[in-house]
Amino acid sequence: MTTTRPVALVTGAGSGLGRAVALALARRGCIVAVADIDAVGAGATAALCDGGIAVPGDLTAADEPDATIDAVAKKFGRFDILINNAGFGGIENFFEMTPRLWDRTLAINLRTVALACAAAGRIMRAQRSGRIVNITSPASRMALPNYLAYAASKAGVDSVTRAAAIALAPFGVLVNSLAPGMMDTEMQRSTEADLARLDGRGDVQAFLDERTKRIPLGRRTDCDEMAQGVVWLALDAPPYVTAERLNFSGGLDKD
Repeated sequence: MTTTRPVALVTGAGSGLGRAVALALARRGCIVAVADIDAVGAGATAALCDGGIAVPGDLTAADEPDATIDAVAKKFGRFDILINNAGFGGIENFFEMTPRLWDRTLAINLRTVALACAAAGRIMRAQRSGRIVNITSPASRMALPNYLAYAASKAGVDSVTRAAAIALAPFGVLVNSLAPGMMDTEMQRSTEADLARLDGRGDVQAFLDERTKRIPLGRRTDCDEMAQGVVWLALDAPPYVTAERLNFSGGLDKD
């Protein structure tokens, strides 16, 4: 099957930001492949996208990024956009960090992103076109002792983005990243609840309010607003924009 519509793969799109991005891309005319370890969530998102398909699976498994991307490209005869959105974050006291959390965080947030960039890059190199958007985080530039594995993994994503952009630039392929602001997602809520607990804060809402006040624009955001930034990089950004990080955080990531 060969299509004239742009083909996009969004990882971690069974819910949250990934689902919002998948729907936004579909509204712009893209065929969207929805990757998620949650097969039910992936199927639900795909059903909301015109012509969308679900590609459930564990992207941390050996060769899974290559297999998933190759399967999508083979099915549609092209591969235009990769959104590396799948992520994981866990809270651990700095003095009680565990190999298990580090291994899982780096596998999902960093290794999978790097391998997916390379797999998509091989196809896009042959096409001499394509765009990759990696989801990073303001945390990559912060000192967060109790959220260190996540922060370090996202700093790694920044590095992968720059390296992939340089490797693919001669072939007209653009690679950029987006650092979202504080969103009302399940991962954000559980993370902040754990941070409050480690800080010995019983009033979680007061803790959340204090964190919100750190945002220069004075409010939190949502997945739909963040999806606008991702879609801009994937479809609308001028073709001279690559190796860039879009800080879409209400001014939180201001340095």
